[in-house]
Parts: sequence; C-alpha cells; structure tokens
Amino acid sequence: QVQLVESGGGLVQAGGSLILSCVVSGRTDSRYPMGWFRQTPGKGREFVAAISYNGGTRTYTESVKGRFTITRDNGKRTLYLRMNNLKPTDTAVYYCHADPEYAALVAGTGSYWGQGTQVSVSS
Repeated sequence: QVQLVESGGGLVQAGGSLILSCVVSGRTDSRYPMGWFRQTPGKGREFVAAISYNGGTRTYTESVKGRFTITRDNGKRTLYLRMNNLKPTDTAVYYCHADPEYAALVAGTGSYWGQGTQVSVSS
C-alpha cells in the first residue's frame, strides 16, 4: 500500500504563490509517477500536472503552463507543486495521485490518492 498526505494549501490573493507538498509513505520500493489533480464543488477531478519517477517527463494542463511547476524529491519521498500567479479560477481542492503507469496517472484512474488540500484564491 501507498499512502499520500498533502499539505500547503491555504488562502492567497490573486497573483500570489503557494507550494503544495505530498509526502509518500508505505511501500518503500514504489517508484511511481505522481501527479496533482484538483476538484471544485459539483465537478469531477481535473488533471493539473504529472511527473515521472526520475523527473524526465512532465505534463501540465494548458491552463497552468508557465505558472505551475511540478517537482519531486525522491530521497524525501515528497512531491511538490509550486503555483505562481494564482488566479481565482485555481480555487479548488488539490489532490496528490500516484500510479505505476504514467498514462493511468494522467487519466486519473490510478491506484492511490491523498485526502486533498484546499487552495482558495481571492480576487
């Protein structure tokens, strides 16, 4: 089993920045791609960004390109999402996601999810 715990959410003004973290625990042999999704009330989870285990492949949804950066520190078993120039439309609960297969991860059909952290951006 793999457990994911997010942190770093909060309330920020438009144009501000936040860094989300996701700590991985459980199976020490897991070398999974990981990513971030977000969800607003009444909508399904939306893909935000993904990164391969070695960091060589990164994928972003179009609306966050140039503003968000996904990174990971495998020694610390931590995934990050640096969010700059935040907009009110970025307001959502952000979820950490992991799966052995990159395609399943990006599709949001992977195996492991965190509990979510709220990001609120005021105008």
